[in-house]
Amino acid sequence: MKILAIHADFIEFEAKKKAIKDAEEIPEKAGKKRIEECLVIFTAVEKRDESNLSGTVQQYIKEIKDIASQVKAVNIVLYPYAHLSSSLSAPKIAESALKEAEKLLAKDKSYQVTRAPFGWYKSFNISCKGHPLSELSREFTAEGRAAAKTAVPVEAAKEEIIDPKKLLAQISKSRLETSQLKENDHRILGQKLDLFSFHDTAPGMVFFHDRGLTIYNELVQFWREEHRRAGYQEISTPQILDKKLWLISGHWNKYKENIFLTGYEGREFAVKPMNCPGGMLVYKSTPKTYRHLPLRVGEMGIVHRQELSGVLAGLFRVIKFTQDDAHIFCTEEQMGQEIKNIITLIDKFFKQFKLEFDRVELSTRPEKRIGDDATWDKAEKALEDVLKKNKMKYQINAGDGAFYGPKIDFHIRDSLGRAWQCSTIQLDFAMPERFELEYVDKDCKMKRPVMLHRVIYGSLERFMGILLEHTNGNLPLWLSPLQVKLLTVTDRNIPFAEEVLEQLKEQGFRAELDASAETIGKKVRNAQLEKVNYILTIGDKEVEKKCLAVRTRAGEIKFDVKLADFLKQLEEERKGRK
Repeated sequence: MKILAIHADFIEFEAKKKAIKDAEEIPEKAGKKRIEECLVIFTAVEKRDESNLSGTVQQYIKEIKDIASQVKAVNIVLYPYAHLSSSLSAPKIAESALKEAEKLLAKDKSYQVTRAPFGWYKSFNISCKGHPLSELSREFTAEGRAAAKTAVPVEAAKEEIIDPKKLLAQISKSRLETSQLKENDHRILGQKLDLFSFHDTAPGMVFFHDRGLTIYNELVQFWREEHRRAGYQEISTPQILDKKLWLISGHWNKYKENIFLTGYEGREFAVKPMNCPGGMLVYKSTPKTYRHLPLRVGEMGIVHRQELSGVLAGLFRVIKFTQDDAHIFCTEEQMGQEIKNIITLIDKFFKQFKLEFDRVELSTRPEKRIGDDATWDKAEKALEDVLKKNKMKYQINAGDGAFYGPKIDFHIRDSLGRAWQCSTIQLDFAMPERFELEYVDKDCKMKRPVMLHRVIYGSLERFMGILLEHTNGNLPLWLSPLQVKLLTVTDRNIPFAEEVLEQLKEQGFRAELDASAETIGKKVRNAQLEKVNYILTIGDKEVEKKCLAVRTRAGEIKFDVKLADFLKQLEEERKGRK
């Protein structure tokens, strides 16, 4: 069985029409409900549960009670949700499991239980509370939660008979259901512009194509240049680290269910869900004095987090993603200025992408946390003082801080009026203590540094998705995967077009030539669909005059443009990142 538990302010749902022939019959009133202050359990009953359905239901109730006790929920909503699994049980069996769970839970007078209708298409609206425990996914059988499988040693594995054709037939590209998506949805743009794809062999992991990787690399390069200017060092840490490190950091107890585990020579390892612990070891690798501080260390770190397949959503919700992490080690006296510097850098980034701030939130201590109350009081006051000193408007987001410290979250607004939380600054007194980080102060005494965690893009993949939708794929020249498209009118124009193409490439511009037999009108339409910044049409007149006809993405056309002038214009546009 797989579940996704959402601690919500409310959920409202309405049964629209039967999704299966044998959908349960429901009274009209039962088909439309709103439940306030609830724990919603989205549930998928699987084929493997059929062998011991009673035991699975018992484990299901155990998991629900465990989560409910942590978030202090009384109202429980059991919501059948087939999208969480690709291996579902027979509908009648799943329905009986949910009905049995409803009956058993209702016997416990501690809970008020509601079950959404089984076998119906339903519209629903849910308001997730947004604290660290408000979204939890679990997978289990009658025997308990799913454990990581131990790899079979190569020497012990039996020889398999492999049929490559049969295996290949089982590998499919993830299908994109476009009927309910808007035209500017990044998943549609990614498909149309040949940027990326998803495949069932690696759920929630992006396969970047050449053009998509170009955007990714340009975003990374911009990040690197700006961080070098701001005094950051760049590091890279391993993706697989010993369990001991995650026990020290506290991630093991807080995030174990979302961590990919593996083994090596009898030791347990974790595929990193965050970059922080690796950064701690880099700090500890050499002695530090007050002269090293503030120490700003950035990492474009690839991380993996287990997510149920039903909640994956293009680039917005993935399993593998790149976090533009940075950790700043400083003294308490330096802390205020460093936070101000981060805010300035965040502001610079989002002005570059023409994204405006929607709101700023100060997120305070969650229920499950490390560190004592005195430390949390000190950390929360420090962040609030910086916000007030810099005259920034902010809202309090109670209980949504990281488990190791409070944070400032920046929400941006895109061209569609949607708000996104990308950047965050987190203040941490706890982790330097747990990892025993030290520096020698001016008086030759050992002291503990303050640590700031921060991201600007957040998830680079998610930011790409936001940017694609914000611009409808019309990216600025410096970021565009295809900057110039050359179109020939006849074959006799090809030699001159190839000369122009060569000079564009020599100057480092991304350009292509379309010398196909299509009409010039068709070639122009194809180039426009590719969201090319500039289209160069080359006919007999252009060859004779050794000049270009330049069409912008906005449809403006200039004739008799000299190549040298066009190259100069492109260089100025690229250099200014316009």
